[in-house]
Amino acid sequence: MPSRYTIHTKLALHRFEPITKSGIIAWEEGCLKCAICVKKRCVYNVYEKRGLDPRQMIDATDNQCMNCFRCIQGCPKELIHKSINPEYKAIGDSHWTPEIITSLWYQAETGKIPVSGAGYPGPFSGNGFDSMWTDMSEIVRPTRDGIHGREYISTAIDLGGTQGYLTFNKKADLMVNPPSLVEIPLPVILKVPTLGAIGKETLKGWAMATRRLGTLLALPQEMIEPPLWDFAECLIPLITVRGDREDGIPKEIRITEIPWAVEWQAMVRELKTSHPSLLISIRIPAAEGVEDKALSLVEGGASIIHLETLPNGRFFDNDGMTTKDGIRSVHLKLVDANLRDGVTLLASGGIAMAEHVAKSLICGADAVIADLPILIALECRICRRCDKGIPCPVEIGGASCTWVAARVVNLMGAWHNQILEVMGAMGIRDVRRLRGEVGRAMFFEDLERSTFGSMEDVGEGYDLE
Repeated sequence: MPSRYTIHTKLALHRFEPITKSGIIAWEEGCLKCAICVKKRCVYNVYEKRGLDPRQMIDATDNQCMNCFRCIQGCPKELIHKSINPEYKAIGDSHWTPEIITSLWYQAETGKIPVSGAGYPGPFSGNGFDSMWTDMSEIVRPTRDGIHGREYISTAIDLGGTQGYLTFNKKADLMVNPPSLVEIPLPVILKVPTLGAIGKETLKGWAMATRRLGTLLALPQEMIEPPLWDFAECLIPLITVRGDREDGIPKEIRITEIPWAVEWQAMVRELKTSHPSLLISIRIPAAEGVEDKALSLVEGGASIIHLETLPNGRFFDNDGMTTKDGIRSVHLKLVDANLRDGVTLLASGGIAMAEHVAKSLICGADAVIADLPILIALECRICRRCDKGIPCPVEIGGASCTWVAARVVNLMGAWHNQILEVMGAMGIRDVRRLRGEVGRAMFFEDLERSTFGSMEDVGEGYDLE
């Protein structure tokens, strides 16, 4: 049995006070000056520690309040109220919601799984991954636990293409060259996001975290400067300019990525000339006909395909199609052509939570690429001020590389534990078996079709029996 893969986390405190969902409003006008004020009865001494952060203009009580509502219910004049913080509503967007962002902040700080303790309050269906439910039929088995050491569960995957069969001569010598593979212990590859006020310390911190996690970091080739060459074995250069592909690629690089183009095979041959053992990933945008394009890549010899959607998890040309739909269509197309096992399928775009990793694998991906989560781990609010030239409110570029690395390691540690929880509840001991295992999931559209499909079109005035 291989050694157990464990991500060791350590508390990495926020540099700035996080934005809370609710805030305390305490009116002084009308106060009865009670002998024993409800503020003095606060078991957490929130009001005694009250202060104002002049840098962020945040009241300390908003972050220290534990939401027990004792002071609110006990004030005889009802002068203390809790209200939704308008700044909380303003962070993120429709996909990167405030709930997701604050959850990622918590995981990056503590390395723990976010548990509310009050059940799941959200919707049970929606778009994309929200229309999937995972099957937890094995959760009744107490020994099926990969976190606490009672049963080994592997999360390692191989990157690269494999052969369907091997050929030997009469002397039992292998007649074909074995395929080049890169193993990573976690089905998550990190990627430098396209937004964010990042600096050299940020890049170094992400590289440090990548090495500690044992995974890979994808970034534009021009960002790989001499300080990052020490982490070359952990990097995936994203090549965009054809004439400069071979320059600036250290020999230790194991994987690189190129965008899809008509002449992609010529680009691969040129790269293989200087780096024979290099694995090359080909990035294709999710749009109409993406499954046919993926099939042509595999038939042409591609070993790694990266399916990319927009940051909100939508297709580039169809807002109604999501990352989930793209993965399923490409995976099933390759399965029908009997070519699925010969290629690694990566997926990116809209991967915001650990459950998205497991659901992506169930849909047919081998691994996912996370970009914005590692930026949000650094307290980013997705305010997009950096795109407008406005200074970052949390000064991400000024954070030390050690703090950056600690936050990302904590985030991936929390994700890893959640993946183990899901796999343990499914009774799956190897994450590679999770790929395409749709029998371990339920899809809203399939359930809706099986339940109401026989009704056909029902017009107004029809009676249902």
